[in-house]
Amino acid sequence: MEIRNKATSIDLFSLKTPQMRAFHMSWFAFFLCFFAWFGIAPLMAVVKEELGLTKQQIGNTIIASVAITIVARLFIGWLCDRIGPRLCYTALLIVGSIPVMSIGLANSYETFLLFRLGIGVIGASFVITQYHTSVMFAPNCVGTANATSAGWGNLGGGVTQMIMPLVFAMFVGLGYSNAISWRLAMVVAGAVCFLVGIAYFFFTTDFPNGNLKDLIESGELTREEKKKGTFWLAAKDYRVWALFFVYAGCFGIELTINNIAAIYYMQEFNLGLTTAGLVAGLFGLMNIFARTTGGFISDQFVRKQGLKGRVRWLFIALLVEGVALMCFSQMNVLALAIPVMIIFSLFVQMSEGATYSIVPFINKKALGSVSGIVGAGGNMGAVAAGFLFRSEELSYQQALLILGGLVFLCSFFSFLVTFKPEDEKEADEEFQRAVTQRHEERKARPKSKREVPGLGHLRPMDALRIYLGIALVIKGIYFIVSMNSKEASLGGAGDVLGQVFGQGQTLIAWAVVFAHVVGGASLVLGFATRFAAAGNAIVLFGAVIMAASTSTDASSLLGANVDFQFAALIFFTLLLFIWRGAGPLSLDYFVRRLDSDKESESEV
Repeated sequence: MEIRNKATSIDLFSLKTPQMRAFHMSWFAFFLCFFAWFGIAPLMAVVKEELGLTKQQIGNTIIASVAITIVARLFIGWLCDRIGPRLCYTALLIVGSIPVMSIGLANSYETFLLFRLGIGVIGASFVITQYHTSVMFAPNCVGTANATSAGWGNLGGGVTQMIMPLVFAMFVGLGYSNAISWRLAMVVAGAVCFLVGIAYFFFTTDFPNGNLKDLIESGELTREEKKKGTFWLAAKDYRVWALFFVYAGCFGIELTINNIAAIYYMQEFNLGLTTAGLVAGLFGLMNIFARTTGGFISDQFVRKQGLKGRVRWLFIALLVEGVALMCFSQMNVLALAIPVMIIFSLFVQMSEGATYSIVPFINKKALGSVSGIVGAGGNMGAVAAGFLFRSEELSYQQALLILGGLVFLCSFFSFLVTFKPEDEKEADEEFQRAVTQRHEERKARPKSKREVPGLGHLRPMDALRIYLGIALVIKGIYFIVSMNSKEASLGGAGDVLGQVFGQGQTLIAWAVVFAHVVGGASLVLGFATRFAAAGNAIVLFGAVIMAASTSTDASSLLGANVDFQFAALIFFTLLLFIWRGAGPLSLDYFVRRLDSDKESESEV
């Protein structure tokens, strides 16, 4: 079926079109599913104590929750081809909310394991998200759309580490016992999924032109097309299985790192619980822009090299990911391990975005089944890696080194993804039609007068932004290291401190680290510059207030109080970037140019 009226651009601040409603509803639904999927993880200490779970039993529940998603993703991809993404997501959210809310009924290891199996089904939501954005956006921006919706959805796995303990603490504060509070917290997560499932039905359509049933009745889609064996059509294509292993080497690794990062930092670098959680959270929080960047770069490769360009970028991203993971496994100094992990995280998530920039072009007649099989590969990779980390003969560092080597080898599977000349021609024609349509939509705009970006056009403000971004990342890492020292020095008083300040102290620490490390990296790339600068400006404003409060008199602010002067200078500089935004040497600039008139081939 040839989908008509696909969007040729992503207007993030609009809900007027069916394409953008599907975009925002799909990533938010995936975010909630990811949130509920891993919602029990930060509460496992309480669950372990109440149900008397052993380390091996906890490991079994983790593997089970990931393993069941393999089957669910295979099935949901086929179902998308049969009934459309709208009904699929509605059903998955409503049905999936039942085990999320019902896990509170568990009173033994066996029942807890069964409910975790049930919860794992909602991990199939990723396939629907990728399917829905693939049919809504044109080839010139589908890579960016797929990557952004998936990346923002993946944030749920990191946000749940912060929010679920707060929900748990809220119920404890209301007078409920720990045993009741963790159960009620899961009810909240499930209830939100249930409500969003209903909203998805009313606020989205299957395709830009309408719902699947209506298109069949109007004759735009025939029933014969609908009934084709799409799963087997996808399963017999070797390229699908090549991408299956590729995705195992990126998303499978992300799931694995999410599960072991905190305990890895605690064991290898002697970090406290709070500090280890902060560092581990950075890995997932990079999804805010990293996966989007991978899809965006793929959309740029296709302009010059066609579909082969998308494959070449996937190979590069996955190859660098493998090398970065091997380097990370050998880091023994915390101040080096964190930045290497950030680089590794960037390429993990860019590889994921690059993978699903290719998926929509493998087989349009079986898009759902292709998405499902490839998505299942990520969970298969996580299951295999989980058994590797359970081995008593291997240390975590050795396991990570082996994984890095395997990812390196997986990158070569990308070369198996080839396209026939007629497919390349069809994709190029479709791409050119999308670019022409976009050009016509922007015809009324004046041509851009900006310089072509390059090192020769580096402006002073660009250099300042890049330097400031690097400095903020370093400052964030220093904050983590110093926080660990303070946490260790508290000793037994740490529990008392936690009782006094509750989760508020942890939230403040998360905000500072997130603003400095993630926002700083975003400033270096020039991605969402104003938002990144605003986040850091809020933190620096707090630093200015704190520095001013330490002064004994007003005259010392401009004299001996260097902290106040430095914080005020950085704060003022960030305000300039909020005002002016990024210069030519930035991803923001490229996005703006893509929205402007197509000037000349050399400028593109």
